[in-house]
Amino acid sequence: MWGVTTAIWERYIEFKNEFWKNTISQTISPLLYMIAFGMGLGNTTQIDGHSYIQFIIPGIIALTTMNASFSSIAMSLNVQRLFEQIIMSPTPIWQYVLGQTIGGALRGVYSGVIVLIISAFFNADIHITPMFILVMLLNGMLFASLGVFAAINSKTHSSVSRFSTYVILPMTFLCNTFFSLDNVSGVVKFIIEVLPLTHSSRLLRDISFLNPTNYLSLLILILYMILFISISIYSIKKLKNL
Repeated sequence: MWGVTTAIWERYIEFKNEFWKNTISQTISPLLYMIAFGMGLGNTTQIDGHSYIQFIIPGIIALTTMNASFSSIAMSLNVQRLFEQIIMSPTPIWQYVLGQTIGGALRGVYSGVIVLIISAFFNADIHITPMFILVMLLNGMLFASLGVFAAINSKTHSSVSRFSTYVILPMTFLCNTFFSLDNVSGVVKFIIEVLPLTHSSRLLRDISFLNPTNYLSLLILILYMILFISISIYSIKKLKNL
């Protein structure tokens, strides 16, 4: 498993060298979301018996872990273009992908913790349990592995940005993050329900509200993670065989 630990260590060194830049950048967006969406409606609007600020914070945590995990891997690997070296090295490809996935997920969890700290200043009552942290980690792993896939299949930096625009950005606003899906119906609701971030938001919100855990959503996240890791490994092996 040395390949896994090496990849995680690489992510750690990169994070340590840019600790304050990463921390500040991961603070700005959640803070703006809470100010823009939470302060205006936070105490006046009720959703499912909870204040709006309590409703959106689990969604903000879900989208923040997604963005941090995906971008920290997709942008970094695409800039470094290390795949040729990995192909030539004795490092097992699955260990490399798994290590990058875990490293990116830990970055996402760190960003989620920042959101939790910020939420304390908004008097949001968020219940944190081991399952809450596990869902954050799982959400980070599936999007970090998607970041590996995006980096492998993007020839330029702009291609990664377009991938993020077409895939990550829509989920940021649609997947049960800022509004309830109760009033959404038809094909639109079906598409939203298929997307992984919807299930992450739902799980984090249920845990926060002390509702029963939706194990179907948990299973869906695990399946997405396995799928994204598998296609990333396949993509690198395909590149190796060219």
